[in-house]
Amino acid sequence: MRLPPRALQLIAALALGACGRAPEGHAPAPGGGPAAPATSAAAPGPAAAARPAAGALIDHQVQTLEGETVSLASYRGKALLVVNTASECGYTPQYAGLEQLYERYKDRGLVVLGFPSNDFGGQEPGSHQQIRAFCQKNYGVTFPLFAKVHAKGPEKAPVFATLTEATPPGIAGEIKWNFTKFLVDPQGRPVARFESKVEPLSPELVAAVERVLPPR
Repeated sequence: MRLPPRALQLIAALALGACGRAPEGHAPAPGGGPAAPATSAAAPGPAAAARPAAGALIDHQVQTLEGETVSLASYRGKALLVVNTASECGYTPQYAGLEQLYERYKDRGLVVLGFPSNDFGGQEPGSHQQIRAFCQKNYGVTFPLFAKVHAKGPEKAPVFATLTEATPPGIAGEIKWNFTKFLVDPQGRPVARFESKVEPLSPELVAAVERVLPPR
């Protein structure tokens, strides 16, 4: 049976519309080409979400032993020596040298920052109150001490993520033991790393400190 012209036009229009429609789940391609699969932004996996942000060192906020929040930006313009400390380590007597170094150069712009950590041999098991009492009684520590943190591993504190991951070769790398020392210049840039065995008053460390002290 021959269809009337109007019916033929309607059928052709319906067929053309069906051909131009993108399949479900696809987006029309520019210029009428083949339809492209629709895409969506992938959500970060659990590991990415849990990883502490590195950032710039002085961007971080930290907790003191007494629970007060301190912004490291308050130390902008100072030279910093950041140390992961412990109370029951063979290197624990370095607290005395760190205090002497601080006393010697604090008026010239050096601040020693101690971060107790129990990550290395379980040698910092005490509470925050016990750590404070130990450091004051045995070594007369007056430089800032902060809340106990992880200095390595998946729960690494952002401060140590910055120091060990967002720094140049020679500074970057997982911390091996207690009393590793990171020297930071007045602009907040880590510039040197000294391993545990390097004494706080050793000539090499003292010389490095003097090079980064702010101008008088």
